[in-house]
Amino acid sequence: MGSDITQKVLRYRWIIFWIMALAYVFVYFHRLCPAVVALDLQRDLQASGWFMGLLASAYFYPYALMQFPAGLLSDSLGPRKTVTCFLVIAGVGSLVFGMATGMDVAVVARVMVGLGVSMVFIPTMKILSAWFRVREFAFMTAILNTMGGIGALTAATPLALTTESYGWRFSFEIIGAGTLLIALFVWILVRNRPEEIGWPSLAEIDHIGPGASAKPPVIPLWEGARRVLTEKYFWPIAVWFFCLVGIFFSFGGLWAGPFLMHTYGMTRTEAGNILNMIAVGLIVGSPLISFLSDKVFRSRKKVLMLFSSILFVLLLGLNFFPTGLSRITLYVGMLIFSISSSAIVVIGFTTTKELFPVEIAGTSVGTVNLFPFLGGAILQPVLGWILEAYPKVGPGVYSLSGYRAMLVVLFGASIVALASTFFMKETFPARS
Repeated sequence: MGSDITQKVLRYRWIIFWIMALAYVFVYFHRLCPAVVALDLQRDLQASGWFMGLLASAYFYPYALMQFPAGLLSDSLGPRKTVTCFLVIAGVGSLVFGMATGMDVAVVARVMVGLGVSMVFIPTMKILSAWFRVREFAFMTAILNTMGGIGALTAATPLALTTESYGWRFSFEIIGAGTLLIALFVWILVRNRPEEIGWPSLAEIDHIGPGASAKPPVIPLWEGARRVLTEKYFWPIAVWFFCLVGIFFSFGGLWAGPFLMHTYGMTRTEAGNILNMIAVGLIVGSPLISFLSDKVFRSRKKVLMLFSSILFVLLLGLNFFPTGLSRITLYVGMLIFSISSSAIVVIGFTTTKELFPVEIAGTSVGTVNLFPFLGGAILQPVLGWILEAYPKVGPGVYSLSGYRAMLVVLFGASIVALASTFFMKETFPARS
């Protein structure tokens, strides 16, 4: 009987994981979809570039602000209730967005979406920690990040093709309905821990003694926050997240699509095909970077410095050669851009987690997760404002001078991100 229950736990946890992973697909889709439909939105909603930046960043403000209370809500309501309730908000927001007739409604809808999907990542981490062993956790996190890459993939060519065939409004109605369906699956099938179904915990299954399976001492929320915010090595990581991931969100998540269409004369589908490399970079880059950190360099800091340097060189080259690049160069460049500005966050979060005691791992990760979304929320409208500051070459078509100025700002952010890595602490576990 004990063996039967063990097998039930080990099988059922995969059902829970794939439901949560599917929810994470929607998180990434909602995050990156403006890049493909930006020009359609701008035309139909009669929005300026600055307003388009505000619309895209409306996702990031609530997402960023909710990272700190995410752990608290997961502890009080439980991850299952938290994710279900907030995914309903995201689904309704997507439906409203598809029906928006003006920028005011569209911005409110994007705020709802950002608020709703903000409560997926950290609650999922909590659920995985209860259903999977410590030695399995890193592998499961890598798979989850890969699912994020699939979400980024659907936000590129598939969204472009759907928009071409049915329009952007119907596309977002479909996404809203899918988000609500996932919320229903979470409520019906997901449980916070095996004990809620009357099954033994993983610690009991593995026959860990009472002392080993006891919960670690609880550090009060505000004490944990104080320890995080007063740790001097936390701030270089926070600055790095703000600048480096802010580059990814503002360019890869919004202005890369218009840049390719305006400066290279691409169609939306052609630009979407190149933006697909963002997804490939996430899928391929996450396990690659983890392998390099764990097995090759045996270091967190060196890997962060390496890929921050790669992004620095990439943006330097793009500043010198914003036009005239071959298609293959653009494909490879977008792949490298994704790996060095998005997949690398796996090591950023790992560094943050290793910098603090396990008792406040949720607080530390939740707090640092505020900064990449603040970076996106600030840089997206700033870049839109810069583009608007230069004379347009046609209705809704920005000039090369505007894009050159935008690339200078992105390059400056990459300098700050690279500089911050020199002040980080090496957290790679010492080996005996």
